[in-house]
Amino acid sequence: MTTRTDTLSDLDFPADGLAVGPDVADLLFREARTVNTFTDTDVSDEQVRAAYELLRWGPTAMNTVPLRLLLVRTPEARARLAAHMPEGNRSRVLAAPLTIVAAADTNFHEHLDVLAPHLENARAMFPDAAMRESMARMSALIQVGYLIVALRAVGLHAGPMGAGDTDAIDADLLAGTGWKSLMVVNVGTPAGPESVRPRAPRLELAQASLSV
Repeated sequence: MTTRTDTLSDLDFPADGLAVGPDVADLLFREARTVNTFTDTDVSDEQVRAAYELLRWGPTAMNTVPLRLLLVRTPEARARLAAHMPEGNRSRVLAAPLTIVAAADTNFHEHLDVLAPHLENARAMFPDAAMRESMARMSALIQVGYLIVALRAVGLHAGPMGAGDTDAIDADLLAGTGWKSLMVVNVGTPAGPESVRPRAPRLELAQASLSV
């Protein structure tokens, strides 16, 4: 694969300084919303695969790519997951067409021969389990952001939530995998205007940054 390094300099940037059209910026960020209720329209494996094909290219530390996705579809698995969620989120998990448990793979180092071929004996660099878990969580949380944007890019909507009792989720649904649950993301098609809250304000750059 060839990477063009001069692409951005060749673009005719819109007036607002974006390298993409305003419709794309709206789809991915400005008009996209956290969705609380969904229609019963199925989310296909092909749609999930299309989103993953985008998110997997986002950067992670040392290209560890530790995000793992548990796709919760069956009523039995949905009920098991809901039992470990905060009470206010249980009905959302039970009703969404697809719920994804986003997890960090603490055994990510087993794939480094493929993912980081430039690092000699990369697997041996991570003998400490606590260090692996910390590193996996950091990069996987970054990848959750990619996941949400990627879902929007393929025409889906997301409702990210805290995972509740993560230890219980890990024991019940992820036993033996080395995965550690981070959060839960409901996925589907919005049920209508009532499926989102009114748009809340955001901080300006001056409020959210410092220059040194």
